[in-house]
Amino acid sequence: MELKQLEYFMAVCRELHFTRAAEKMGIAQPSLSQQIKLLEHEIGTPLFDRIGKKTVITEAGRILQQHGFQVFHELTQARAAISELQGLERGTLKIGALLTVVNYLLPPTVISFHESYPQIELSVLGLRTGDIYEGLLQNELDLGIVYLPMEHNDLETIPLYTDHLVLAVPIDHPLAKEPYASLDILKETPSVLLPSSYFIRQFLNDQCRTLDFTVQPVIEMTTLESIIQMVRKGVGVTVLPKAYLDYMDHPHIRAIPIQNPVLTTQIGIVYRKNKFLCAASRVFMEQLIAACV
Repeated sequence: MELKQLEYFMAVCRELHFTRAAEKMGIAQPSLSQQIKLLEHEIGTPLFDRIGKKTVITEAGRILQQHGFQVFHELTQARAAISELQGLERGTLKIGALLTVVNYLLPPTVISFHESYPQIELSVLGLRTGDIYEGLLQNELDLGIVYLPMEHNDLETIPLYTDHLVLAVPIDHPLAKEPYASLDILKETPSVLLPSSYFIRQFLNDQCRTLDFTVQPVIEMTTLESIIQMVRKGVGVTVLPKAYLDYMDHPHIRAIPIQNPVLTTQIGIVYRKNKFLCAASRVFMEQLIAACV
């Protein structure tokens, strides 16, 4: 089995589509298919089932995929350990961060880190919690900034701080004069929220269910900026982290504390438990933790 064949196999596992996988790997689709056939011949069993237009991983394929994760994880570890010999003279650091914290939490640490270690190639990606989770497990990310808890045998977490969710309304909205709001206001008030695939929405849905109702937003949007614009125009109210709204400090938006119940979330760092933490990862974490104290 050649390492390049395993790379091709893992690409097909990710895409479940031979043409897209070939495009991602920069080779022709027939060449990719031929390499997969050679790999299946060497292993002695099919790795994929072709059901109509769908590509499905077989049980043997899933076993190889799990071992493939470990193979590439070990290669990443080796590169990191060798790069460690260079200290912070060079290297890369890839961070996946919640969309709600990219703007206000990370910039000071990112700027400070870059000024101190300009040779490190730093990438900060705004992602959903699930994408960060997958990116860490597949060794595509070094660190994640997520909502806690995030429980997995291969992941380690470090709490950073606790934030509150608050109600955001237009400044001329009747609720804007209230000192606080109850969550059940969402029963009767139009709202604009993140989709249910986002942690905040899932958390909000759970809290609403404890009050025996299901929130029904008039619009769902995937970016915080677009939600704020909808609130400003009076389309509906929303629920977002207080720290984010404080950072935005929008003159036409009022943030109202929510009581009954008080909604709190915890933000933290997550990384692979068995991953070699290079000097860049360790220093960035230390600076971020210090900034949150």
